[in-house]
Amino acid sequence: MKTKIEPAITLPLNEIIAGDCIDVMNALPAGSVDLIFADPPYNLQLRGDLLRPDNSKVAAVDDEWDKFASFETYDAFTKAWLTAARRLLKPNGAIWVIGSYHNIFRVGAALQDQGFWILNDVVWRKSNPMPNFKGRRLTNAHETMIWASRSEASKYTFHYEALKAMNDGVQMRSDWVLPICTGHERIKNDQGDKAHPTQKPESLLHRVIMSTTNPGDVVLDPFFGTGTTGAVAKMLGRDYIGIEREEAYRKVATERLAKVRKFDSASIEVTGSKRSEPRVPFGQVLERGMLRPGEQLFSIGNRFTAKVRADGTLIGNDVKGSIHQVGAALEGAPSCNGWTYWHFKRDGKMIPIDLLRQQIRSEMETDARGLPH
Repeated sequence: MKTKIEPAITLPLNEIIAGDCIDVMNALPAGSVDLIFADPPYNLQLRGDLLRPDNSKVAAVDDEWDKFASFETYDAFTKAWLTAARRLLKPNGAIWVIGSYHNIFRVGAALQDQGFWILNDVVWRKSNPMPNFKGRRLTNAHETMIWASRSEASKYTFHYEALKAMNDGVQMRSDWVLPICTGHERIKNDQGDKAHPTQKPESLLHRVIMSTTNPGDVVLDPFFGTGTTGAVAKMLGRDYIGIEREEAYRKVATERLAKVRKFDSASIEVTGSKRSEPRVPFGQVLERGMLRPGEQLFSIGNRFTAKVRADGTLIGNDVKGSIHQVGAALEGAPSCNGWTYWHFKRDGKMIPIDLLRQQIRSEMETDARGLPH
């Protein structure tokens, strides 16, 4: 699982690479990654121990990898790894970066300076945040994620309908209420302590990877930590590349990933965007003999009828036009989706004409894959 990076021709898929993230990314082939999820050092700049009211010490982030001499040093580091990351992305690739108020505004400016195009900022609202022990500030109950495409012209992946389905049919908003890692999900080291102070929950990565990649895509995490990105990518049928310089984290991540099983192929498919489906003119239904000129169609509720004409238009109550225009006119509505509005009868049953469209689309997809019908 652990390898030393050499100047690469092929991608080291589904591996954890030991080394500095900037050096490693610069050695990988340009334009080879679909998505990057980055959880960089937050540069918390903690001074002294953080104590609870009972004087017990909080296990805060005080590791060397999170310490920078100045904002200028941190900004130079941010610019370097973002430059390397952008080189790795395919033209239609995208990046997610997560951070706190300590660093996310500096990262956001650097993203724009490097040519990324910001699509959304997402507020991860923690349903179980750590309380504010000193009582001098608001309880810090969220982190911010920035989602950006490689450039303004990138045709990035976004499964809008899948996110909507996940959210009980309601548009997914940019504030996500999810818990931090606790209980069985929190990985412990051999001493029984947290293996990583900022381990992200799988629920967060599931939403990111499911909605902005496709099965078989390559997801890179330059700050791999305990491997949450890799674990979720593997489950969802994506390939991952992890970069991690700390041996202790690589060990934990390797053991974790060995236990992860990929979901079956049917399970990793998501609800596609209606806009991405091939357009099917109603006339094609007639050309294929699925309906005949002169056949009668029935509206929802059976209140109106119309006859099919040879050119794929309808006529009903002296109204002529497309399946959408006639439906709207009969209902006195500004618009109408004729595919779901009109039905035909077979063996005494009412069947929406949209089933015929879906059958044609299915055949088109089969033809595109070169498979027999």
